[in-house]
Amino acid sequence: MTRSTALLTDQYELSMVQAALAAGTASRRCVFELFGRRLPEGRRYGVVAGTGRVLDALEDFTFDPATLAFLEPLLDGPTLEHLAGWRFSGDVHGYAEGEVYTAGSPLMVVEGTFADAVVLETLLLSIYNHDSAIAAAASRMTMAAGGRPCIEMGARRTHEEAAVAAARAAYVAGFASTSVLAAGLRHGVPTAGTSAHAFTLLHDTEEDAFRAQVASQGAGTTLLVDTYDVAEAVRTAVAVAGPDLGAVRLDSGDLGATAAAVRAELDALGATGTRITVTSDLDEFAIAALAAAPVDGYGVGTQLVTGSGHPTCALVYKLVAREDADGVLQPVAKRSTGKTMVGGRKWARRRYDADGTAVAEVVGTGDAPPLGEHERDLLVPLVLGGEVVGREPLDAARERHARSRAELPIDAQKLSRGEPVLVTERV
Repeated sequence: MTRSTALLTDQYELSMVQAALAAGTASRRCVFELFGRRLPEGRRYGVVAGTGRVLDALEDFTFDPATLAFLEPLLDGPTLEHLAGWRFSGDVHGYAEGEVYTAGSPLMVVEGTFADAVVLETLLLSIYNHDSAIAAAASRMTMAAGGRPCIEMGARRTHEEAAVAAARAAYVAGFASTSVLAAGLRHGVPTAGTSAHAFTLLHDTEEDAFRAQVASQGAGTTLLVDTYDVAEAVRTAVAVAGPDLGAVRLDSGDLGATAAAVRAELDALGATGTRITVTSDLDEFAIAALAAAPVDGYGVGTQLVTGSGHPTCALVYKLVAREDADGVLQPVAKRSTGKTMVGGRKWARRRYDADGTAVAEVVGTGDAPPLGEHERDLLVPLVLGGEVVGREPLDAARERHARSRAELPIDAQKLSRGEPVLVTERV
């Protein structure tokens, strides 16, 4: 049975619906916008992730009998009656999953009645803030890896459901696989995994452990060679699996120096095709530092699932337009100090120079002008009239991210703190 997502929200959203129903304003047409006032400090671009999860969650956002029973002490009769027959019936446009973005980008525009749109705030923000933070960190890591595969392996460092979402977001941003089997089942993310130190310690000798693993998984497996003495383990691994051993994994010590020594030893033993994978609390900076080392792949855990220092994108969801007494949509905007925003329903485009490099995010209100020669629209339909129209395979988002990131200026490849590489032009 599908579990309702309607209670993955804050109480005040339903309290506002109750008050608006009583005031006669709940049916006013409104536009809400999901955006970030700034990128996380020092980051040069953001990555949209979680769109597919949002669409799934939106379809499950219903008030079933169990949900209504829980809400009964909190809401009045008319509100409960309204919710009992409620389903989202508005429109949603947004940046497609995998797209890069900058400060002020209108990542999602939700249009419907106030009662329709306001209840989605927490659900949308919780998914986008988490998944986009993970994807932004993953994008920096895969860029630093320079084409060498990255494996997501952070499940034991976060909430069990966050681990599945993180694996999905990392795959969008270029990770090759995940250790989390649930991400494979739910989202089709390729999975990988062989053994841990416990498997070696289980056996009487390291050779016994290697023989058992090779017998079970074949010579193409990855053998963990730093439980005891690395050099001896490499010799034993090749003796057991032969020169066609798939890979060895290093999980401790000076990874660069150890990888160089292991590479030399493998080559001397004739295992020239055996790959070297490294793990051990890597982040994008550690990956970049290993660029010159003979490393063939990276396993990343803690730093990925925590956003590598930025576990949220600080995205917000704000009312930017609402219908007046005459039925005309009017811009509205919060003007609190430090939290100013621009009212009105937005359109957004990316502008390029003559060489095809992205240079600006052009954001405006009202009717959009004709598309320029070096521009493309960024907002695509996701939900129309309450029906999901923007669902796509996860690999489409992954391919989009690779294209979108490749369009960015060269400064996007810098891992040092810096300003966003795309400026926001408001027209």
